[in-house]
Amino acid sequence: MKLDPAIIRALSISPTNTTVASHGGSGFTSTSKITSKLPDGSEKCYFLKIANEAESELMFAGEHASLNALHTIPSLCPKSFAHGKLEKSAGHFLVTDFLEMGGISRLSSSRDSEEKGSGLSLAQKLAKLHNTPAQVPEGHDRPMFGFPVPTCCGDTVQENDWTESWADFYANHRLLAILKKSERTNGKDNPLRAMVEKTAREVVPRLIGDSHLNNGKGVTPVVVHGDLWSGNKGRGRIGGQGAVEDVVFDPSACYAHGEYELGIMRMFGGFGGNFLKEYHQICPKTEPVGEYEDRVSLYELYHHLNHHAIFGGGYKSGAMSIMRELTRKFGAKSEI
Repeated sequence: MKLDPAIIRALSISPTNTTVASHGGSGFTSTSKITSKLPDGSEKCYFLKIANEAESELMFAGEHASLNALHTIPSLCPKSFAHGKLEKSAGHFLVTDFLEMGGISRLSSSRDSEEKGSGLSLAQKLAKLHNTPAQVPEGHDRPMFGFPVPTCCGDTVQENDWTESWADFYANHRLLAILKKSERTNGKDNPLRAMVEKTAREVVPRLIGDSHLNNGKGVTPVVVHGDLWSGNKGRGRIGGQGAVEDVVFDPSACYAHGEYELGIMRMFGGFGGNFLKEYHQICPKTEPVGEYEDRVSLYELYHHLNHHAIFGGGYKSGAMSIMRELTRKFGAKSEI
């Protein structure tokens, strides 16, 4: 396999000192491991994704930006080096650090005792990430909710327009936006629309409104992975070097309320009570703490709706159940 010239230029590597081998794969991308010998004699390993779908340019741009936003904690995820259009064939590419995955026994070796790594668990890394305020985006005078580019959660394109209010962002760019996609793929559904609109109009401002959270101080935007289910975490060596670390991959990032991350983590499991206990020792629950479980349910709702929009089927019932309970407790006729 030969590397496309666009990839060679993007990485500034020598084609004569570089090898490429197929590695893994998925339904819509071809994936490879690039090994390049550097001028100092060392080797650098990269992970290459190539896709021909029309959406691949947007998808790879979003993943590139997401990985590098998460790389605020360098041991948390691979770094992305480049993305773009192939020169010699149709399609687009994304190149990141190669992530050598596997069980601790397979990856461990004598060098691990010499390379101590970060010493942080995944819970500690995630909490540290969620304690790091977002930077002020260009053209604004304060941190904002959103992201510089659209991102993809599954095959859902998420528009991330900069928004000052977290409640407004979540209502408009997550709940109401995914409702529109659901109606495009599954057809008009009046009961579902009525419940989503009621939740966005009544529950969102009362439960996560800026004047309500943290005694009226609101929340500070932080970067979140955005699609952190158990299949997007593991243990491995970033770049195939260093100590074995808890890592994440395939993000769909945005600048959000840190607790937004916990919605999909709860939906699919894989993060037990000890994980959350360790996480919250560093990143405390937002006030009012008594509404924490309801906030996480509200954030889980988006992923039920997203899975319904993509796959249909039984995900609607989960979404409706969450919305009925939240509107009962926080709807316009409820009492707090």
